[in-house]
Amino acid sequence: MIPVQRDDVTSTPYLTVREVAASLRVSNMTVYRLINSGDLPAVRIGKSLRLREDDVDRYLSNRYTQAG
Repeated sequence: MIPVQRDDVTSTPYLTVREVAASLRVSNMTVYRLINSGDLPAVRIGKSLRLREDDVDRYLSNRYTQAG
């Protein structure tokens, strides 16, 4: 597990599952599956989950492939 600096936690915007799903053009269930599989880290706040924008960007950049 990567240690998180306190400044990183408070300075990065957090997104809802719905916001992430909309930006990736996938269903909410797909985002929940990525979270449950450990591919996409999330923080539980009450009954809902929040995802750091940096983590979503990192997830996408790690799966980027060059076409052609």
